[in-house]
Amino acid sequence: MPVLISAVVLVGALCSLDLILTLGVIKRLREHGDLLAARAVDRPRSAIELGEPVGEFATHTVDGEPLSRATMTGTTLVGFFTPTCGPCKEQLPKFMEYARTMPGGRDRVLAAVVGDEGLAAPMVTELRSVAKVVTQTRNEDPMGAAFEIMAFPTVLMVAPDAEGDVVVTDDAVDLSRPTLPV
Repeated sequence: MPVLISAVVLVGALCSLDLILTLGVIKRLREHGDLLAARAVDRPRSAIELGEPVGEFATHTVDGEPLSRATMTGTTLVGFFTPTCGPCKEQLPKFMEYARTMPGGRDRVLAAVVGDEGLAAPMVTELRSVAKVVTQTRNEDPMGAAFEIMAFPTVLMVAPDAEGDVVVTDDAVDLSRPTLPV
């Protein structure tokens, strides 16, 4: 009987120790969660934000069409990708599926592929079926500057406001939800 009592006391002590350690871990996780939440608020933005106007730019699509802020006359889906970016490759099929549902079709979708022309070719080929495509290098990126792109992939929705300025209408486009017909 004394052995059984000793075993029960030992198990009780171990459970108490486990409970104390678990409570300590939970407290630390809450502290880390608070720190991460505070950092998320201070994180740098990846592009211009909701309501901000798009800067001036002038370039040409891979098909030779002139493209500028002035040619963006309606609601337009705009995506920025780079061929060396893993998340860009993951987002590309979602972007293309979403683009297929855009009212106005290909004329209301713009994709910029930033990077080496040789590496960008497969991505450009895919995107041409659903979007007007622009290729740019990191050194010469007028669209990236106009949209203040700081991270890839970036997907925005833009449209002219009441004064005719092209502004960001959605800076967190949910590519998993198709657009609704107008």
